[in-house]
Amino acid sequence: MMRMKLRGSLKFLKSRHSANVVVKRGKKVFIVNKLKPKYKARQR
Repeated sequence: MMRMKLRGSLKFLKSRHSANVVVKRGKKVFIVNKLKPKYKARQR
């Protein structure tokens, strides 16, 4: 099972793959990629 990356800024991570989408859930900001789940990330 892959762990989610935790970063201070998601700007660079969003540009890593064309299918990355920025999603805000509550007070947390995530990068979600349904094609390649390894690109998942959450902002600290």
